[in-house]
Amino acid sequence: MTTTTTPADTTAPGAGRDTVLDASGVTMRFGGLTAVRDVGLHVRAGEILGLIGPNGAGKTTFFNCLTGLYTPTEGVVRYRGTVLPHRSHLVTQAGIARTFQNIRLFANMTVLENVLVGRHTRTSEGLFSALLRGPRFRRAERESEDRAMDLLRFTGLQDKREHLARNLPYGEQRKLEIARALASEPGLLLLDEPTAGMTAGETTATRELVLAIRQQGTAVLVIEHDMRFIFNLCDRVAVLVQGEKLIEGTPETVQNDERVIAAYLGTPFEGEPGEAEAAEVRAAEAHVHDETQVHDETHPREGDED
Repeated sequence: MTTTTTPADTTAPGAGRDTVLDASGVTMRFGGLTAVRDVGLHVRAGEILGLIGPNGAGKTTFFNCLTGLYTPTEGVVRYRGTVLPHRSHLVTQAGIARTFQNIRLFANMTVLENVLVGRHTRTSEGLFSALLRGPRFRRAERESEDRAMDLLRFTGLQDKREHLARNLPYGEQRKLEIARALASEPGLLLLDEPTAGMTAGETTATRELVLAIRQQGTAVLVIEHDMRFIFNLCDRVAVLVQGEKLIEGTPETVQNDERVIAAYLGTPFEGEPGEAEAAEVRAAEAHVHDETQVHDETHPREGDED
């Protein structure tokens, strides 16, 4: 597959600014199957970058490599020039937060408590301090709650602070997951299909929220299948097909590229894997995910996220 990179419009927000994320040569293999092959991507400060591609293109696998859920077979991921460790809680601590394609909230905790969970990488109080509950601990607790309430106001959930997360409507659960991610004060926010299953009105509200997040200085990398949402939101767009980056450029350049059109219309590429091979990749990913969950349950790590 031929990879094309189109220079971004230098007038776009983020152009010419510091690079927040620099991923180079990222490859992820599951046995003999390659889900992501030699993908390079960078995100600038203050930029919104979209990542699109047909189902099975490797988008979420690539996200998992960026955020420490998977250890790439090859390649390097840097955040602000520093190579990231292959541990999800350390990636969050470094400054990258994410949401998931399938919402992951603490269903039986309140809205406020869910956001407070996201603050754990930004607090330094240990077990001894928590047991004593001295002035320093109470001050840190108040500061975390104040910050959490700021985020609930920012996402429009301040009136739901005492509601259980499971009782929120779907669209508000998505907002809560974003608020929890923002609680770690990231320099880069990764959103995995944030508008999946939403109504048109909820999608519009999500677009406005992402723009407001960028306005506050956080760069955003977003996976999405809603092309209208992506092309109306992003400064640049990258396309993955069969685990490889096909093209990267401005929304206009990408949506008019014949190869992108062919990928979405189903025109086959040379050497395109069939459904059997794609199913093997999905099964291998599921196996890795299950092994990770079992390891986390039997070897709990202080500070790990859900």
